Amino acid sequence: MSRGQRLLELVAVMDRLRSPGGCPWDAEQTHASLVQYLVEETYETIEAIDADDRDGMVEELGDLLLQVVFHARIGEESDQPFDIDDVAGGIAEKLVARHPHVFGDETAHTAGDVEAAWFERKRREKGRTSVTDGVPMAMPALPLIEKLLHRAEKGGVDVPPVDPQVEQLLDHHDPGELILEIVAAARARGIDADAAARRAAVALREDLIDRER
Repeated sequence: MSRGQRLLELVAVMDRLRSPGGCPWDAEQTHASLVQYLVEETYETIEAIDADDRDGMVEELGDLLLQVVFHARIGEESDQPFDIDDVAGGIAEKLVARHPHVFGDETAHTAGDVEAAWFERKRREKGRTSVTDGVPMAMPALPLIEKLLHRAEKGGVDVPPVDPQVEQLLDHHDPGELILEIVAAARARGIDADAAARRAAVALREDLIDRER
């Protein structure tokens, strides 16, 4: 069996489930109704990766792949239809265009070179005027803060220096334990730590935008 043949099998199975005479539940689903499953499967995949669970990764990546195929199948029925070939073709073309050091005549010697060129190419393609453009603010708070800081670093935007007292704490304590203690202390005072972190992320985004002006 050639590589990729089972992907075509999955597309055919999904088509059968979604077509008349197929599964009533599958037929009722929409892009919106599937969002919760997309999120759940993503976290389950991450859990399998964290556990270095080979069988778990195969299973969870399959569940995640199902979501892509499911959304593509629903897309065929929309007013502006698209299908799995549009999805796969779009990302294939994007990868080729963004890897001119592999598929073209540009050169890149390090992963850092690749990332810097990728960032600049995306900025031009998307017409982005800020390092914060395209960062999904609906991300969980801590990854969102890390993403914003990463974007600032790659975009050459300075951020406020870290408080020396925090640096000293990190010299003697595990970062995860410090975060845990902060969350516990906030909870004891009736403070929603996640909401507080999200407010800090929003403030950071606004600060970065101001710094670019």
